[in-house]
Amino acid sequence: MSSQISTSTKMKPQDKRAVSFKFDIQSYTLIIALVFIAIIFGAFTGGEFLSSRNLSNLFTQMAVMSVLAVGMTLVIVAGHIDLSVGSIVGLTGGIAAILQVWNGWNTGTVIIAAIVVGAIIGLWQGWWVAYRNVPAFIVTLGGMLIFRGVLIGISKGQTIAPLSQSFGQIGNSFLPYVLGYILAIIAVVLLFISKVRSRAKRQSLGLSLSPLFIDYGKISVYSICILFLTYMLNRYLGIPVPMLIVVILAGIFLFVSHKTSFGRFTYAIGGNVEAAALSGINIKRTILYVFILMGALAGVAGVLLTSRLNAATVSAGTSYELDAIAACVIGGTSLMGGKGKIVGAIIGALIMTSIDNGMSMMNIEAFWQYIVKGLILIFAVWMDVSNQKK
Repeated sequence: MSSQISTSTKMKPQDKRAVSFKFDIQSYTLIIALVFIAIIFGAFTGGEFLSSRNLSNLFTQMAVMSVLAVGMTLVIVAGHIDLSVGSIVGLTGGIAAILQVWNGWNTGTVIIAAIVVGAIIGLWQGWWVAYRNVPAFIVTLGGMLIFRGVLIGISKGQTIAPLSQSFGQIGNSFLPYVLGYILAIIAVVLLFISKVRSRAKRQSLGLSLSPLFIDYGKISVYSICILFLTYMLNRYLGIPVPMLIVVILAGIFLFVSHKTSFGRFTYAIGGNVEAAALSGINIKRTILYVFILMGALAGVAGVLLTSRLNAATVSAGTSYELDAIAACVIGGTSLMGGKGKIVGAIIGALIMTSIDNGMSMMNIEAFWQYIVKGLILIFAVWMDVSNQKK
């Protein structure tokens, strides 16, 4: 009799799947926070915060921080930190301005030079961390001082401006309306194709599948958001080119982090370095590559910042490393290593920029912006530590 009862109470596989499905509030915390911020600032600014013009400015402003956050995510996931990225942004942007304004180089060559310099700096720092076992905190803290000093020295403390019109268009131009809608439609189509392929692959491997209305419902919501955002931006001047650059870089690094051995090795090293070593992963080489990529992305950010300001100054990039780290942590990247998402870091950058933008529009004094961002960072780290303990 007891055996019959125990058999009858066992769940079938589909029952387990149905029970396991629930709304995971933690996965959508960032989106909820972003919506909440938009509603609050929208109300206090008479709707101006959500205007097409301000949204365009917001996405342009967040571009530099987003590019840095993409690279910083990999650095933190690998179990390290980079405190020098703000100085690298200033130095690479300064080099780009010097080469063009003082030496007459064309825009394409200047961009390549800035990114290459950033990658070389990343190579140098990565060598100290990976092959000389100097803690990344110390190496990059020293780098923060060194590169700022180099910038002051080569620029002679001067503001270097103006740059050519073609260089300025990198950070200040917009896509034509029609092209913006075409890219939005392509993005929507790719989302649906990706989901179809993902479901087919899981089915072929015998893995459980979420209900159709859940999977395609999410994709439909994402698609509506993409099209609506494109419409809002096109009401002003179009999609900002810096925003497009962020989307492209995010797509590339999403692929790298999830679909390549390098990305899997990076997460494995951050999760458990001893297990990664026993698995045959070349830890030193992987960490070196992580810092090279971080340096190259800092070079891209330096180009974007210098282009947007149409000038290079000795203070450019100051404190950007703290903003990038905060964006990653707010986006769910664990300071313990082994956990982090590129998309989460970009949303974290958007949250940080929205707070700056909204408080500025409300004419709140600057010191409150620092206080609020600091409190948010502490809260985000506390949440991370609490989840680790659980």
